[in-house]
Amino acid sequence: MPLPFNIRCLKISLAMALTLSAGPASSLLAADESLPPTWTQWRGPTRDGKVSGAAWPDRLSEGSLTPRWRIPLGPSYSGPIVSADIVFVTETKDKSTEVVRALDRRTGRELWSHSWAGAMSVPFYAKSRGDWIRATPATDGKRVFVAGMKDVLVAMNARTGKEEWRIDFVKKFGTGVPDFGLICSPLLDGDALFIQAANSLVKVNQATGEIVWRSFEGKPGVMSAGSFSSPVIATIGGVRQLVVQSRENLAGIDPESGKVLWTHPVPSFRGMNILTPTVIGDAVFTSSYQNRSWLYAVAKTAGGFNVQESWSNNAQGYMSSPVVVDGHAYLHLGNQRFTCIELTTGTRVWTSDSFGKYVSLVAQGDRILALDERGILLLFKADPKGFQLIDQYKVADDETWAHLVVCGDEILVRELRALSAFHWRKPEVLERSSPDRATRAAAAGQ
Repeated sequence: MPLPFNIRCLKISLAMALTLSAGPASSLLAADESLPPTWTQWRGPTRDGKVSGAAWPDRLSEGSLTPRWRIPLGPSYSGPIVSADIVFVTETKDKSTEVVRALDRRTGRELWSHSWAGAMSVPFYAKSRGDWIRATPATDGKRVFVAGMKDVLVAMNARTGKEEWRIDFVKKFGTGVPDFGLICSPLLDGDALFIQAANSLVKVNQATGEIVWRSFEGKPGVMSAGSFSSPVIATIGGVRQLVVQSRENLAGIDPESGKVLWTHPVPSFRGMNILTPTVIGDAVFTSSYQNRSWLYAVAKTAGGFNVQESWSNNAQGYMSSPVVVDGHAYLHLGNQRFTCIELTTGTRVWTSDSFGKYVSLVAQGDRILALDERGILLLFKADPKGFQLIDQYKVADDETWAHLVVCGDEILVRELRALSAFHWRKPEVLERSSPDRATRAAAAGQ
């Protein structure tokens, strides 16, 4: 039986997307191969949880993962970010103050810190997740941009920590403090910054803090206001656009004007649309808590855009945005299992055993690293034939809800009350660089 037209178009779109994705990544790597790998924003260099570079080791334990430094901190769910030589990390201190710290990437030594009054209390039914800062910062190497819980955005000089500007969205727009705090991680693009704040999407001039436009305003109410997601930029139907998920809708927004190009409702439980949208060609994947997973085909038409549901399935995502490898989405579910979804048809080709309540995912080639909230780091193969766990290793005794960071052979783990840095290398490399006891004894004349 022939496939429906929208699925046939989607297959072509997916194939083209996978073919084209290799080109830009290769050219970027060639241009920057002399520079240290960085992780400057939410979900990494390309904001999709994928990294390039040398092939990963096939082990986490048995001497592959070596601690470098560990710095105690106040609690935070913000993932760290990494420039060429600085690690930026946030914390909530004394239940009253939000703090940004700049650390030397090599040693963990503090270079500067900056703080402001910013803590808040979330609703009682979310208390188990804490009252501390959540959004992951972003940096362009010159400035670091941090979203505070009380709907504020602060820009600091990346070298000195001097505050350059601050926006209090509550005072600016009178929208009220979000019940769950400002969660969106800012997105940098050229001289612009985009953030889901003030119960909307806002474009800000990076240098001055001037608000360029405000768009995609949400409805008031504890189940609809604010955002749990973060935007991405993609080209769909030949048109470059912001792809944004509110607590009720997906949308495409013109980054220049703020015009809403298209919008489509996403069913949710209590407005818990949390995932960052995943764009594959001319389609967008998302999944919502206690609901389903969907792929929406977005087509350019003479009158604008047309959005149709290509498929849905019973996979219920929670807070973990998926990674896509070779036309398959690897997603962590609300029932604590991983699943692999074939994107052209929506078929769930396998589902794993249970792991942690939450994981952050980073992929390279056919390998995926997953850090769950129990402090366990998992390495498994991106293989549609079945779940293949390669290795696992406990890297923290405290909870680890912040996003994992992988920069070349460096791994950063933000525990709830500390930041740890590790080297990740193949065991045979370590053995060559560290002579065994007999060799050392002979060299010492013993």
